[in-house]
Amino acid sequence: MMEFKPVIGITVDLDEKYLRVKHGYCEAVEVNGGIPVLIPPMNDPEVYAGMIDGLLVPGGDDLDPSYYNEVMLPEVKPVPKKRTDFEIALLGVAIDLHKPVLGICYGMQLINIVFQGTLYQDIPSIDSLAINHKKDYHLVVMTENRFLNKGPFSVNSTHHQAVKQLGKGLSVMARSPDHLIEAFYKEDYNFLIGVQWHPERLMDSEASLDIFRSFIRASRDSK
Repeated sequence: MMEFKPVIGITVDLDEKYLRVKHGYCEAVEVNGGIPVLIPPMNDPEVYAGMIDGLLVPGGDDLDPSYYNEVMLPEVKPVPKKRTDFEIALLGVAIDLHKPVLGICYGMQLINIVFQGTLYQDIPSIDSLAINHKKDYHLVVMTENRFLNKGPFSVNSTHHQAVKQLGKGLSVMARSPDHLIEAFYKEDYNFLIGVQWHPERLMDSEASLDIFRSFIRASRDSK
């Protein structure tokens, strides 16, 4: 008997003419036993949420700081509001339906503001940081191993924004050596985690595989 493969909805970005998402997200879902389905920022998030077994919100540019009541700095390059508004609505429905959720980079930041957290708009402006978080690799230190049993381990670092104030009901799962939050999870939920790095680019890493394996397993079990 063929094993059930959960359907994983992956939201996409948009520009003037095209929908876009990097293919690594689809490959990571498929390699770990899921079926990737791309979700455009359209109407009826309830319909999309009902069609999927798990939701993946991938990376992108910056979140507009108006979502957490701050004035935008010149360094911020926001994603289109249509994308963010749709993802916020879709995420809300997915949570109401107890669907597993994985947020990566921008996706992690989106989850945080949905739970009333805030962001550092421009990481390079934080004087206390010792690591360049916009390029190369650095270590993360696990503070909670509910979903990941590895650590410390090396991750790719390519983000311009980061969690500042953690959202309500979220708990830190990993930090960088200079104390930025690198991963969190939602308390009292079957599977909702955000990671700041890009595990879909590191499929030869056991830690990155663990993230997708756990996500796909939770999506399969939630059926």
